Amino acid sequence: MPYVTVGEENSEPIQLYYEDHGTGQPVILIHGWPLSGRSWEKQTRALLAAGYRVITYDRRGFGASSQPISGYDYDTLAEDLQKIVQKLNLSKFALVGFSMGGGEVARYIGKYGSSQVSKAVFMSAVPPCLLKQPDNPKGVDQSVFDGIQKAIVADRPKVLAEFLSKFFNVDKLGGTRISDEAVHDNWNTAVGASPIGSHDCVGIWGTDFRGDLAKFNIPTLVIHGDSDQAVPLEVSGAQTHALVPRSELVVIKEGPHGLNWTHADEVNKALLQFLGS
Repeated sequence: MPYVTVGEENSEPIQLYYEDHGTGQPVILIHGWPLSGRSWEKQTRALLAAGYRVITYDRRGFGASSQPISGYDYDTLAEDLQKIVQKLNLSKFALVGFSMGGGEVARYIGKYGSSQVSKAVFMSAVPPCLLKQPDNPKGVDQSVFDGIQKAIVADRPKVLAEFLSKFFNVDKLGGTRISDEAVHDNWNTAVGASPIGSHDCVGIWGTDFRGDLAKFNIPTLVIHGDSDQAVPLEVSGAQTHALVPRSELVVIKEGPHGLNWTHADEVNKALLQFLGS
């Protein structure tokens, strides 16, 4: 299995699992919380068929990657991404971030610039700033994040089951756009993640990326569902589109947070059209 070493904890290496398939222009897919690179199944297939080189990886603490007790902040996560870029000697690659993964896209460009990045995609993503502040009145109260973290400590498997139900809007889309088996498969992935990483990542959901977005000077696509219960469109995607020059916004009708599965055809069409333009 392919790994890249990104650090060390008590003399043991911190390793990120990655997959690198196909040829052509590289596209890096960055997953959301609490899943892994496997969550890109439907996009990987479409991108490979279109002739792209597709790279997925599991964030530290998730999937098949190491589960250290530290490093769950966006500066470190962006550095982890940079080490994958260097390991694979990538240039002129596209970055696609889903949900929390959109934070890595924003912070990566904010920290390392865009000279080697051809395009960026935010999908159901957390930027520009989920946390409610005087200059961000539509944001989420800190108490919401605190409550989620408290619930994770009390009963993480239950929290994950409840979250994934809202993630896919199972009450409306279950049995049609997503099966019970697919939801359970995602729960299996989520419950195998680091308890500490799962908890600590919630604490950075409110990170302010507005300074990072101000540095964007590349074509950018924002894909968001109008029925996203986890990261509402008006708080995130719509504002990112307003802040990033040369950005495009594609709103998926009745799309939940996990629209890359439930509305894969619509998402893939928009993604391929943007990458190929």
